[in-house]
Amino acid sequence: MIRLAVRVRRAQAELVLAELLALAPAGLEERDLRDGVVEYAVYGQPGELPELPDVRAVAGSALVDVRAEQVADDWHERWKEFHRPVDAGPLHVRAPWHPAGADAQREIVIDPGLAFGTGGHDTTRLSLQLLAGLASDGACVDIGCGSGVLAIAAAKLGWWPVLAIDHDPDAVRATRDNAARNGAAVRTRRHDLLRDGPAPGAPLVLANLLRPLLLRIAADGFSGRHPDLVIASGLLPAEADEVVAAFAALGLCERERRTTREWCAVLLARG
Repeated sequence: MIRLAVRVRRAQAELVLAELLALAPAGLEERDLRDGVVEYAVYGQPGELPELPDVRAVAGSALVDVRAEQVADDWHERWKEFHRPVDAGPLHVRAPWHPAGADAQREIVIDPGLAFGTGGHDTTRLSLQLLAGLASDGACVDIGCGSGVLAIAAAKLGWWPVLAIDHDPDAVRATRDNAARNGAAVRTRRHDLLRDGPAPGAPLVLANLLRPLLLRIAADGFSGRHPDLVIASGLLPAEADEVVAAFAALGLCERERRTTREWCAVLLARG
């Protein structure tokens, strides 16, 4: 088995991911490395993987390194070790291969496939913590839903209706499947912020994205109802002030900020 790993600069990682998924539609493994670098990896037999020149072309100026190496054929089992259960407020988020907890009502079971997380990444965990501290009050939109963790959590916490959108049809499909698995009322729709215009608004908007896309949302505004609350995550701590200032132009001010060594999430509120 071959592991093809692409390392790119974090600031452009989400845009590169969208292009890489076109070359590797079965999905990618994602890891955060030091010094502002993200690694995407795809596995396959010789002849099944994208050509290196194609990978270099789609990564463009964000590319740091690309390499291929031989790995053991049990990679798909070892890959599961990256996903750990997460507790956030009343919720317990786990992958299906982890043991069930005692309280099924508070559990969210997420099968990430190969490309999407199960809630353990700091950006998702910080978002879950902020979300768990809110009183449910109406509709919610999850922009860039991935595997659907945040959208499902919102539905479990009483937000309704919940709409999950993503530019990647595989993410939309994963969210739909995971919502059904958890009995959560989540609608899904494909929406590309760069091509389809402003994201739909709701009283609560969840946006676990990277800085360029968060700034794009702040610049474009929202279609329909403007939000009262926004949870913006996917930020480096040094990027948070810029994003907070951008959303202030929409009348949204910082209410709370949570950080780890590498990542930051902010809760923005109207007024």
